[in-house]
Amino acid sequence: MSRFVITGGPGAGKTALIEALAAAGYACSAEAGRAIIRDQMAIDGAALPWADRAAFAELMLSWEIRSHRMAGEQPGSVFFDRGVPDVMGYLRLCDLPVPPHVEKAASIFRYHRLVFLAPYWKEIFVKDEERRQDPAEAERTCAQMIATYTACGYEIVPLPLVPVAERVRFVLERIR
Repeated sequence: MSRFVITGGPGAGKTALIEALAAAGYACSAEAGRAIIRDQMAIDGAALPWADRAAFAELMLSWEIRSHRMAGEQPGSVFFDRGVPDVMGYLRLCDLPVPPHVEKAASIFRYHRLVFLAPYWKEIFVKDEERRQDPAEAERTCAQMIATYTACGYEIVPLPLVPVAERVRFVLERIR
């Protein structure tokens, strides 16, 4: 399987890595969370992590399933800025129940067994209008993603705290 997930807490460099992989010619899937937040803010929607977390999670699930399906049309490796299990991790982080259909989605829509984890990185973490989490929540999110992906049978590969180009090399060496 050539679908690779890059997960972790917010502000850990996942998107920068995805963008660098895309620039190198790899197929990539954008993060659901930021796009959903932007769309919901544009339409005055309530499916936001600070308004209706359960609705936000459902939109993320739909996005991730669609991204997974679209990856099947791509030749070669595809890199995902988060995956279906991230929705489970998000719900658990928020102390919300994980509905059976979310668990079923995580069992059906699988990725490569190696999942790359961008750990909390104090030096690059910043808050913004869409990323409202504080460093403590970023660290809790990272820990929850490790627990969730491990419980789903994936092997976690922590990314080194190095510049993006070195992270790209690290990832590409691991998938060969």
